[in-house]
Amino acid sequence: MIELFFWPTPNGLKPLIFLKETGLAYRLQPVDINAGDQFQTDFLKIAPNGRIPAIVDHAPEDGSEPVSVFESGAILIYMADKVGQFIPRDLRQRTQVLEWLMWQMAGLGPMLGQNHHFNIYAPEKVPYAIKRYNQEASRLYAVLDKQLTDRSFVCDEYSIADMACYPWVTRHERHQIDLSVFPNVERWFVEMGKRPAVVAAYQEADQVNQGRAVTADSADILFGQTAETMRRAQGSD
Repeated sequence: MIELFFWPTPNGLKPLIFLKETGLAYRLQPVDINAGDQFQTDFLKIAPNGRIPAIVDHAPEDGSEPVSVFESGAILIYMADKVGQFIPRDLRQRTQVLEWLMWQMAGLGPMLGQNHHFNIYAPEKVPYAIKRYNQEASRLYAVLDKQLTDRSFVCDEYSIADMACYPWVTRHERHQIDLSVFPNVERWFVEMGKRPAVVAAYQEADQVNQGRAVTADSADILFGQTAETMRRAQGSD
């Protein structure tokens, strides 16, 4: 059984989509990041970066003690290898999936996250930052659009690369992106949104956080962390 420590963010939805696709037994453990639950001592033991998602596999393949995994990309690889699905065994195909997963982890996610921040959450408008991250969002959508030319999925077959990218693209309006400018992304996005597992994942996610807005207090928790924040949470003052 997989214990998924979760909040309905793009990164949190990646492993939930995977669990819905595979039917793996799981238990959802909400971690309210707006309230600071990500800094609780027990959570930091499995997710030392203080970020969701994280998992604990209570039935690892080697039959030993439970295995904990943090970072959404590592979680997807771990679970895909566990069940032998959505990551190819062929060397070249597997490498391609890992390339695009890392592209999402290192580029699409972080850059679009900064786009969200400066367009929506920053307490003051910073024109340079807004321009910088709007341009980078557009560039990344163009990269993905090219990759999706004449193919149904990010790689040769549906994979963890699609599961990683989709939750970020669902927020395209926040990125100031008109999907019609990227027709291959738009086509893929529409088809991804029809998958029963994707629909089920978003339905369950909606029950975890039903539209609560980020407040001044929660913004300070989300965006005001420092070294001292982590040291206090770790009990290492």
